[in-house]
Order: sequence, then C-alpha cells, then structure tokens
Amino acid sequence: MQFHHDGFRPGDPELAEPAADVEVRDPVDVLIVGTGPTGLTLAAQLSRFGEIRTRIVERRPGPLRVGQADGIACRSMEMFQAFGFADKVMKEAYFVNEVTFWRPGPDGVGIVRADRIQDVEDDLSEMPHVILSQARVHDFFLELMRKSPRRLVPDYGVELRDLRRTEGDDYPLEAVLVRVDDGSEERVRCRYLVGCDGAHSTVRKLLAFPMKGEGARQLWGVMDVLAVTDFPDIRLKSAIRSAEKGSLLIIPREGGFMVRMYMELDELAEGERASDRNLSPEALIAKAREILDPYTLEVRQVAWWSAYEIGQRLCDRFDDSERGEPRVFIAGDACHTHSPKAGQGMNVSMADAFNLGWKLASVLKGQADPSLLLTYSEERRAKAKELIDFDRDMARLFSEGARDPAKAEEFERYFKKHARYTAGVETRYDPSLVVMRPVHQELARGLVVGMRFHSAPVIRLADAKPMHLGHVIEADGRWRLFAFAPAGDVGAPGGAIARLCSFLADDPTSPLRLFTPPGHDIDAVIDLRAIFQQHHRTLTIPQMPPLLRPIKGRLRLVDYEKVFCPDLVRGPDIFDVRGIDRRWGALIVVRPDQYVAGVLPLDAHAELSDFFSRFMVPQVRSSSGHPTPTGSGR
Repeated sequence: MQFHHDGFRPGDPELAEPAADVEVRDPVDVLIVGTGPTGLTLAAQLSRFGEIRTRIVERRPGPLRVGQADGIACRSMEMFQAFGFADKVMKEAYFVNEVTFWRPGPDGVGIVRADRIQDVEDDLSEMPHVILSQARVHDFFLELMRKSPRRLVPDYGVELRDLRRTEGDDYPLEAVLVRVDDGSEERVRCRYLVGCDGAHSTVRKLLAFPMKGEGARQLWGVMDVLAVTDFPDIRLKSAIRSAEKGSLLIIPREGGFMVRMYMELDELAEGERASDRNLSPEALIAKAREILDPYTLEVRQVAWWSAYEIGQRLCDRFDDSERGEPRVFIAGDACHTHSPKAGQGMNVSMADAFNLGWKLASVLKGQADPSLLLTYSEERRAKAKELIDFDRDMARLFSEGARDPAKAEEFERYFKKHARYTAGVETRYDPSLVVMRPVHQELARGLVVGMRFHSAPVIRLADAKPMHLGHVIEADGRWRLFAFAPAGDVGAPGGAIARLCSFLADDPTSPLRLFTPPGHDIDAVIDLRAIFQQHHRTLTIPQMPPLLRPIKGRLRLVDYEKVFCPDLVRGPDIFDVRGIDRRWGALIVVRPDQYVAGVLPLDAHAELSDFFSRFMVPQVRSSSGHPTPTGSGR
C-alpha cells in the first residue's frame, strides 16, 4: 500500500483522514438498508469516498455474531484483496484443498469413499477457497468502514417503514425510518437507496417487486458442532450419500475443531414450512449419526443450528428504472434466493454490491453519467439467473443421489465440471456500455473481455518486489490500464509504450485529460501501469516516460510503482500464462470491480477515448476556478 502521499503522517496508515462532515444523517447520498455481507460490501466501498455521504441501517440490535454463511470463493478472496483484508481472512480461515465423495458400501451397508479430488484447479486464482464465519467477514468490513474518511458505523435497531419518490429534487427519495426499541420515527432524504435486507426485503416489498420461482419443499438441517468422530475425512469437505438414510455435506470450519454439517431431512407437505416441524439439535445429531454409520459421532457442543427449505427465486429487475433514472436498488438475497449447497449465496451477494458500489460512486462524484447505473441490473440479474439454474441442478442431484446410485455419480461429475463456477471465476459480462466487444481478444487470450482480471506474478521494477499484478487493483473506484509492451520495447521514445503515454498525457482527446478533474493526480480516475518483457535488472525508472513516473500529491512526489516486469526467476512469465501477444503487446482496460472491460492494441488511441466517452463526464473548471463536472449524477 502507498501512504505519505501528502506528507508524513505517523500512526496507522489504514486510518484515513476524516471527512469534514462525518456526522451527516440527513440528507444523505446513499441510504443502505441491511448489514449483511451485501450491505457491508457496499458500505465499505462507498465509505472510502469522503465526499459521498453514506448511511447504513439495520433492524437487528447489533452486529452478527454466529451462524449463517461460511464459504468464501476464490473470486471473493480476490475482492477482499482489493479491500485490503484478504490476508486477515487467510490467517483465520480453513482452506478447502480437497473434496471427498462417499457412497453406500457393498450391498448398501455403511459408506465407503468413492473419490478424492483437488478442490481448486492449478492457476485458477492466486487466492484459495476458504471457510470462515460470515460474522468475521462482517467484522473486517466494519473495521474498514470505521477507518474510512466517513468513519462509517451502522445504525442498529433501525428499520425502514416507508419510502416515497418524487421528481425534480436533488434528493428525490424520502425514507421513513423507525427505531425498533421505542417506535420513534425519522425521515431521511437521499439520492439513492439500496435494499440489502435479505429474502424478506422491505425495500423489495415497497417496490412491489415479486420474487418468482418456487420452493422444492425439501427440508434440510444445518449445524456447527464441536464433535469427536472416527470418520476419517472429518477435516476434508465431504459429500456423503448413504443407502437409505439420506445425504450429508461436511464442511470443516476454521479453528481446527468445529465442523458444519448439512443434512437432508424429509420432504415438506404442501403448504408446510420448516418451522412447523419443531426440529431440535438432537434430531439433527441423530440424523447425522444415521448417515455416517458405521462411523461414530459424539457431539460435545452445538455452536449454531437451523432448518430450512430449499427454494430458487428471482426478481425480474433489480432497480426502479421503470420510473426513469434508477434511484432504488435491491441486491443479494433481496432479489435472488437459492440453496446453500454450492456455497454461492454470500459470494454472489457481495459481487452484486461490488458491481453497484463503484457505479454509484462514479455517478455521485460527477465522473459518470447516470446511465451507468442501468448496467447494474442488466449485469447482475443475468448472473443471478445463471446461479438459480446451477443451484437447482446442484440441489436436485445432491438429493437424488441418496436414492439413485447413477445420480450420485452424476452429482460427482457435475461438481467436478463446475468447479470453476463455484470458485466464482466463470462470471462473464456481455458487451455493454462498460464492456467492449472482444474484437482484439487474440492480443491477450488469457485476459478475457467481460471476465475478471486474472492476475499473475510480476516483479515491480523500482524495488524488485515480487507480487501479483492484480493486487494493484484496489477498491478505490479507479479504472486501470495495463499496457503490456511489445518485444524490444524498453520505454524509449518512439516505442509503443512511449507513444501511448504521450497520447494519454498530452492529447486533448485523452481520457486522462478529459476525465481527470483539474488539480487532481493524473491517475486519480484512470490508473496506467506498464509491464515490459525484459528482466527487471535491465531496465531503470529514469528511462521510463514521465507518465509512468508521475508527480503526485501536495508535495509533488514521484510515484515509482507504475512499472513491472515478468518474474523470470521464479516464474511463471505473465506474458506466457496470460497469452499476451509478444510481438504487438496489448492494452487491457480493467473496471474498478476488477473485470476486464476491453482488450485493445497499444495504438488504438481513438477506440480507448471513444469507450470512456460513452459514459464518463468531461471535467471542466468553473468560473471560480474549482473543478466541476460538465454533467453530474447528483
């Protein structure tokens, strides 16, 4: 991380300078309803911008402490890296390295291991698939929010009661908030409101958006236990199918001792709910023992348990754009629900928020046209629909495997085939306002347009630091341009990298010149990085174009961290593993949420400018000399 940008400041570098108006309660720019992983991801993203007034409310009396989701996909870990706490998660989490599959033994007696596989294929991500309590993930987001310029802390014990929208006002929304403890009422005006308030979302109900789909009427139980057992794979993720007693999914938990067990129970009758069964922890323990037979299970403590019914439901849209410019959004379980079998609920919900967060920030800061906000529902609903379809098949095969050996084998094949999907790395956005058509994809075959930027090792030129290139993409709302140099280019005048830098720094049509507010650092909106093919010891920073060693901050200091080379000693070479055309090089345009927006030739200057001009707002000086956007989302 970089700090001392505007002068030396002792203490915790993660503690940002506070915004001038930290205690704003009304009006606000964004009101977030709900402090689940969706709401906290969005709040953490927006809290980084001191000029954006954000408030988040939660009807619960305080932070989540136990239970609920625990699986964190590789893609979510990449996102956590952008937020700066992936290392904290890895320190505490259980790493899912291998998965075992168990089937009925000979003549249907007992259970035997049928297969054991690697959970995450090599080079799928530099990040692992891990297990950690959702409550701890919340803690890391809350810490980030407290240290942000907004010093953002949720308002607990507050629920949304009503919402009204008017037109022709800077704050067209009025939310009626009520304190749960005393019923006192508060009215808050806001520019945007986001419902992250779960499957029973008040925001969705106020929008009158129906959830479409149906429950499978299959009852499942889940419990986190501290137990003693002779089952040999108790510290491996295990899918177990017995002959007659149903199926069990074992997920080892963090800390070395606790384990989560999902078990199939009975089918619900028409109109029956899980709560009607009056289940108990003892009933779940007895069921787990039946499935694990002949292995023993002695539960010493139940840390958390629940019973639920599987259902897949989806809203037709995730915003209120039928009324014009979208002002109200729903995200996470508020607009899509599914079973926990594939471990996607928390991950997909956080991805919703990460997608929406940078777009809201860009519009509120006057950097982008409000039309950008329409891409949230377009992109995320399509991904939620894919998840619903996948989850339906996964849940069906897991349940049917308890009754049909052929289905059990099909489940195992399905699990292996879709491992990339469950890792979260298969999401691909279609061409849109913020995704180019893949006309030049052959220049970087391993960095697919519409998919997340697939990181690889590099060496930072200035200090010879081995690192992952993707880790320079922080959750700070900035776009990235990764310029991969052609063979022989060392940054000298006349080369492709120097010509690109000259265009970006000096041409009137350059997106850096058009969209960076006057008085801001040249990389404040669009951040350029270059990757050369040579060994890092053969290049020097002074030979680089000025744009790759920019002057920044109040003290006009030099940023030395813009140039990289392949790691030719430890490997692999990023040009090889990401399919970069060595002869021509490539320019990779990456969105603030780490997705590849486009692949271009290094000399496609006009195409680059045209892309950003679709949705970004040129910045000009007002008569007072202060930077103002020519158009604003406010």
